[in-house]
Amino acid sequence: MNDMNVRSCLLCGVGGQGTVLASRIIAAAAMIKGFRARTAETIGMAQRGGSVVSHVRIGTDIPSPMIPEGRADILIGFEPGEAAANLKYLKDGGTLILCQEEVKPITASLGQSGYDGRTSSEYLKSRIDRCFTVDADRICRECGNPKVLNVAVVGALCASGAMGLTLEDVDKALEQRLKPKLVEVNQKALRMGAECIK
Repeated sequence: MNDMNVRSCLLCGVGGQGTVLASRIIAAAAMIKGFRARTAETIGMAQRGGSVVSHVRIGTDIPSPMIPEGRADILIGFEPGEAAANLKYLKDGGTLILCQEEVKPITASLGQSGYDGRTSSEYLKSRIDRCFTVDADRICRECGNPKVLNVAVVGALCASGAMGLTLEDVDKALEQRLKPKLVEVNQKALRMGAECIK
């Protein structure tokens, strides 16, 4: 990663999925490694269920925390509809990490939308050559904790090589940012997420 000035990751999901925490873990891991990191978030009106987008840029020279359209090295979609809506940020040849489990927006829950996450997932897989899926339900189930999804996708990010971070870099960030009793289960989720990249 020393030969680059900046690498960019856009994370998108809905409130309650841990999108912002994931972005902060990535930034912390980058700073532990000796790089600069800048983040920014846009959060929808609903605290839970509203759109959440986090920008993370790491490197040696970062002009702005906001990623221009078409410049993200990696797009992490915690929810397929949100990933499709933010696909414009991913650069040509970029990497998509996708959680396929849909989280229906409030309009769909009220019967005003025919949203189906499978359609969005299939569209994304057909468009992006470097598209990797994370089995969020299985990882959360095997870890016994539904809140480890965000760390699992960070593990997939590490395994993709798109940001130049290793699992060991993130281990250190987890040890710094989480309560001690939560570190072990999150490190397990981190490695399970990495295993999704083949």
